[in-house]
Amino acid sequence: MADKKDYHCSFCGKHKNEISTLIAGPATYICNECIDLCHSIVHERKNENKKSKTVNSDIPTPDEINEFLDAHVIGQGEAKEVLSVAVYNHYKRISQPEDDDVELEKSNVMMLGPSGTGKTLLAKTIAKFLDVPFAQVDATTLTESGYVGEDVENVIQRLLMNADFDIRKAEQGIIYIDEIDKKAKKGENISITKDVSGEGVQQALLKIVEGTIVRVPPGGGRKHPGADMLEVDTSKILFIVGGAFVGLDKVIKRRLNSNGSIGFGARVMAQDSDDMKVSKEVLPEDVIKYGIIPEFMGRFPILVGIDDLTESELSRILTEPKNNLTAQFKKIFKLDNVDLNFTEDAITEISKIAKRNKTGARGLRSVLEKSLLKLQFKLPKLSKNAGLTSVEITGDFINNKADPILVFKDITEENININEKKL
Repeated sequence: MADKKDYHCSFCGKHKNEISTLIAGPATYICNECIDLCHSIVHERKNENKKSKTVNSDIPTPDEINEFLDAHVIGQGEAKEVLSVAVYNHYKRISQPEDDDVELEKSNVMMLGPSGTGKTLLAKTIAKFLDVPFAQVDATTLTESGYVGEDVENVIQRLLMNADFDIRKAEQGIIYIDEIDKKAKKGENISITKDVSGEGVQQALLKIVEGTIVRVPPGGGRKHPGADMLEVDTSKILFIVGGAFVGLDKVIKRRLNSNGSIGFGARVMAQDSDDMKVSKEVLPEDVIKYGIIPEFMGRFPILVGIDDLTESELSRILTEPKNNLTAQFKKIFKLDNVDLNFTEDAITEISKIAKRNKTGARGLRSVLEKSLLKLQFKLPKLSKNAGLTSVEITGDFINNKADPILVFKDITEENININEKKL
């Protein structure tokens, strides 16, 4: 006999024919629409609880941030301390009550240092530790709004995408704009033509960096009249910009030589001397002289100098981080059932070459790739046919003065001949 009982939702009273799903409990029924409503209420309550927490109890202290940076980034001790304090103060600022009498101003960060010294890695590591959305943008692709290229609003759009279009989450994220020195003014004279990709980008970024409401299209792409827009408040977003600023050392030397360079006690520095550290001597006026407009510089009160990496630090980068380069190459060789080992002098020689090439940490991979190219070319054949089990890389091998030390499973006359051949 068919069940003629009419089933209704115990919460909203809708009949089972009016909804898609009805879930039964002990003498109680609930529909899918009421379940969705309950889920949204619980989700909103969780967000309110998160918002009511103070950052002092949630955000790590400067010591904890610095300790995490030490575990992931080699060197740059002073820069890590400055960044740790800056980030901690920023998130304290955005957590203060809105009705407070004293309003804390935003403190964005500008990092200056040679290529391959860890500027991007520092910004990315801090965002990872704080578990906030992070967006990295290359300034060279940006142009003033309305011209060919990416609009400056796209930096906010990128952050929003990384936050899964959660506006509240994106408003507490970190944006890193790289290669900002490529947007410097071309010379100190006022240009009669409109510089839409240089000074124009700096001017377009002013309001966004300081704090404003930016309207971005939710699906990506350019703005269209009448299209739905998402509004993002940038006043709580931490902006970090970085650049190599090639030639800034010459600007600093000119200033040092021109200021008080009269008398026996005057500090005079040769233009081609290398004994000056940009991180110790740089001032905002030097960056402005380089081509960053004063209005843009004023929105980045924290200036962090990144020093060039020493040979010792390059050696540590090769071996200490969890995903270091030597571990990556060892894994590549292990896929062919061959153990790869590096002697201490090999690590030293790799660091020396990278230091001499002035390519920083990025140059380490190119040195390794070039040194191991021929060995990797013969690796599958030596492993399969000759029973190669391990390879030891020495400093003489890196300098092309000797072959690597090869160890075979079965020492036969044929294997000895292969071992003696120059790779």
